Amino acid sequence: MKKFIHLIVFALMLLPNFMSAQEEVGTPNKIWSYPVVYKYDEQVTWYFDLSTTTFAAGEDIYLWIWSPSEPDAGNWENSSDFAKLTYVSDKTWKFTLTPTLYFSKTPAEIAASAGFWCRLKDKTGTKQSVVTQIAYTDFSTFYTANEVIRSYPSRVSLNDGISILFNSNLVPGFDTATSVHFHSGMNNWAVKQEYQAWLPEIVEKTKLKNMGDGFYKMDLIPSQYYPDIPDGFIMTNLVFLMVKDEWAATTPDQVINAADYVPPPDPVFSFFPLQLSKKDFLGIIRKNNETGVNKLIYTITAGTVTLTGEFTGTVSEIKGFVNLVTPLQNVNVTEIHALIKDNNGRTISDTNIPLKTVD
Repeated sequence: MKKFIHLIVFALMLLPNFMSAQEEVGTPNKIWSYPVVYKYDEQVTWYFDLSTTTFAAGEDIYLWIWSPSEPDAGNWENSSDFAKLTYVSDKTWKFTLTPTLYFSKTPAEIAASAGFWCRLKDKTGTKQSVVTQIAYTDFSTFYTANEVIRSYPSRVSLNDGISILFNSNLVPGFDTATSVHFHSGMNNWAVKQEYQAWLPEIVEKTKLKNMGDGFYKMDLIPSQYYPDIPDGFIMTNLVFLMVKDEWAATTPDQVINAADYVPPPDPVFSFFPLQLSKKDFLGIIRKNNETGVNKLIYTITAGTVTLTGEFTGTVSEIKGFVNLVTPLQNVNVTEIHALIKDNNGRTISDTNIPLKTVD
C-alpha cells in the first residue's frame, strides 16, 4: 500500500501544475472606473491599483473574469491578448471595454447577473490576485428623481473623475436641444473652460453625452479638463451651467463643492549658512510656498551698499544665492539688513544678520 501511495505522489510531481504551484499575490489596493458612472453599453476604462500586491511594476497582467460571462474561458494557462491590461504607472493598470460587447450580454442580462467578478493574473496563471468584485454604480434612480443635476461622487476632486448628470426635461427651453454644452470653471470661475460656440474643438470638448429622453452626462477629470491651472492650485468648488445649442437656453448656475483636502504644510523660510561673513554667498530659501507665490525679491543693505534682485521657483521651493564677496570686500560693516518680499508684495523677512570677522 505504501509503495502505491509513493507511485501516486511521484506521478503528481510530474504534472506541470503540481510542479509550479500558484502564487497568490494579494488584494488590489483600489479599483475605479472612468467614466465614474456608465451604462452597460457605454465604453469604460477600469483602473487597478495593485500597489498592495506582489505584482511587479510594468508586469504583463491579464483579466480573468467569469461573471457576467467568461470571455477567456479555457485559457487559464495561456491568457488571450484581448484580456491583457495596459500598464499606466506606479503599479496601476487599466482595461478598456464596452461591457455588452465584451461579455456578449444585453444590458438587462448584465444587470441581472451577480456583477463583475474576477481575478488578475499573469499569462500562465502561476500568479493570481484574490477573487475581486469590480463595483458598479447604478444611477437609474436619477431618471425618476426629479433632480436637475446629480454628480458622482457628490463632491469633486482635482485629480479624480466626476460624472455629472443633467435632466433637461426640468429646465424650460431645452426640449428641442440638438446639443447641450458645459460652461464651467473652478473656484468661482477663477479657472475657466468656457463654452465657445464658434470654436469647433471647444464645442466638442464641452459637449455632454446624450443619454436619451432628455438626459445628458458630462464626464471629466478637472486637472486634465481645465487649461492653465496655476502651480499649487487647490480646488474649492466646481461652478457651471448647461447651455442649449448656441446659447438658446441655459440652466441657473450650479455649484459642486470640492472634497475635503489635506491642508498644505506651513511655509519654511531660512537664510544660510548659519554664520555669515563678507566672504560668503548669502543663501535664501523658502519651501511650501502659497499658491501664486513663485518669486522672492530681496534688498540687502550693508552700510552704503544696496544689493537688489530676485529668485524664481515653484510652490514647493524658491532658492537662490546673493554674492557678498565682491560688493562688500572694501566695506567696513559688521551686519547686513535683509528685506525679502514675495511677488505679491508681502514681506517674508525684515531682519539684521550679523557678519562674523574673518582673517
